[in-house]
Amino acid sequence: MDLRLDGKVALVTGASKGIGAATAAALAASGAAVMLSSRKLDALELAAAAIDGDTAVFAANAGDPDAAEACVAATVDRFGAVDILVNNAATNPYYGPTLDIADSQFDKTVLVNWKGPLVWSRLVWEASMRDRGGAIVNISSVGGLSVEPGIGIYNGTKAALIHLTRTLAAELAPGVRVNAVAPGLVKTDMARALWEADEEAIARRMPLKRLGEPSDIAHAVVFLASDAASWITGQTLVVDGGVLMRGA
Repeated sequence: MDLRLDGKVALVTGASKGIGAATAAALAASGAAVMLSSRKLDALELAAAAIDGDTAVFAANAGDPDAAEACVAATVDRFGAVDILVNNAATNPYYGPTLDIADSQFDKTVLVNWKGPLVWSRLVWEASMRDRGGAIVNISSVGGLSVEPGIGIYNGTKAALIHLTRTLAAELAPGVRVNAVAPGLVKTDMARALWEADEEAIARRMPLKRLGEPSDIAHAVVFLASDAASWITGQTLVVDGGVLMRGA
């Protein structure tokens, strides 16, 4: 099984911490050159400094098409191409009853979590993948496959991202493979409110008896980006410790 990515160029959004930073590190460890992108340059530089490999950073708001275009152009200028795109950046500015979400919160969630991956995918297709081929991996969520109180709109955008994954997989084949990873509850800052107060009790309800780590998701991304997954496209890989299968 070949999980090496030597000679490949990867671009990871939301790469300054959590799943994004772990994914950037895993891709670099597999031999890829990696452009890390997120909103804050100082956090990006810290993440890149912890990676042993060929990396660069570019500060860009994932929901800003102009910033995304500049980042993709900088990646091609620095490394010559984009072979792997990981659409990891996401936001969740609201928790509560779905009908009570403010218009501005709804618009921001859709812009970053759904429109953003479409824009970044279009940009890398036009800049590189149309001619060279490649792999796109979208970070969705088990929330896109289930119903949870408090985060209905966030989960709705993740469900939409799963559908976008399948649509782009069909449209961009055979040169570009498009897949998604659907993480369960992972110990990240973004999800801290969901696990920090009662981590042990939550873990006991999971079949594998632990919460996810960012590296669990990163390893799945490397697999889907590699030639080991060369006959896989349009799929969503659930990585959740077994929770979804039993409704834990």
